[in-house]
Amino acid sequence: MNNKKSLRQALGEEHVAGYIFSLPFIFGFLMFMLIPMVMSLYFSFCKYDIQNPAAFIGFKNYIDIFHDKSFWKALRVTVYYAFVGTPLKVIFALIVALILARDTKLTGFYRAAYYLPSIIGGSVAVAILWRRMFEPTGTINALLSILFPGMTNFNWFSEKSAIWVLIVLTVWQFGSSMLIFLSALKQINRELYEAAMVDGANKWKQFWKVTLPLLTPTVFFNLVQQTINSFLAFTQSKLITDGQPKDSTLFYTLYVYRKAFPSMGKSQMGYASALAWIMLVIISTVTALLFWSRSKWVYEE
Repeated sequence: MNNKKSLRQALGEEHVAGYIFSLPFIFGFLMFMLIPMVMSLYFSFCKYDIQNPAAFIGFKNYIDIFHDKSFWKALRVTVYYAFVGTPLKVIFALIVALILARDTKLTGFYRAAYYLPSIIGGSVAVAILWRRMFEPTGTINALLSILFPGMTNFNWFSEKSAIWVLIVLTVWQFGSSMLIFLSALKQINRELYEAAMVDGANKWKQFWKVTLPLLTPTVFFNLVQQTINSFLAFTQSKLITDGQPKDSTLFYTLYVYRKAFPSMGKSQMGYASALAWIMLVIISTVTALLFWSRSKWVYEE
């Protein structure tokens, strides 16, 4: 009886309960994150095709990558997608958040409606629907033909415009950033706006002198988060364009996938692992640069 009681007491202690509730996360992290990462690091120094044992070859994979034209092409496409799409997404989210900042009877509905694309936007179904909408006989061209009767069907998936179809899709998924902006807007002291009005500041000046400076920490957070997400984008490129035409939409993650699981030929899992670790270094570098620039433009109270 005493043993049972002591066991219950031990399990009831705060730090013990914390470890117990953390176990599922710790197990998942070890099994699906840390261990696979360590294995991929080892495979990145090997010639490995899944079917045969890994053979250690040193830095050959990394050397070959920097002589790989497709690697540089995929990297350029991904950087362009990230550094064009992310600012547009954050700006659009901020604009919508400012519009929805006022409480009305339908504000809750509008917030939920605008957040919905962020939930379903990365799904396979939406990617296929998006591709159908931008096809020559799709919804977008049908609407344009009504607005501009003389306009012929535009090829949205040409070499120059295909990447913009994917950028528009990521901008459309602005809901999570919008909610973060909404939360930050509610934290701004209303007395600051009253003081600005006393000084003769109109709505435009209030935004530039009060709202935007106080939102810079939130802008920074959204920029970091969405930039990382953009570098890791995969579904859009795979299902909407499959990297075409002429690899103009070949995202880095899709290139890694093709090397690891090619439609024809043997897998190059070792090479793909090296590509993945280079992407980790690139994302870490971009994130570090963003944090380095933080002190130059982020308002600190």
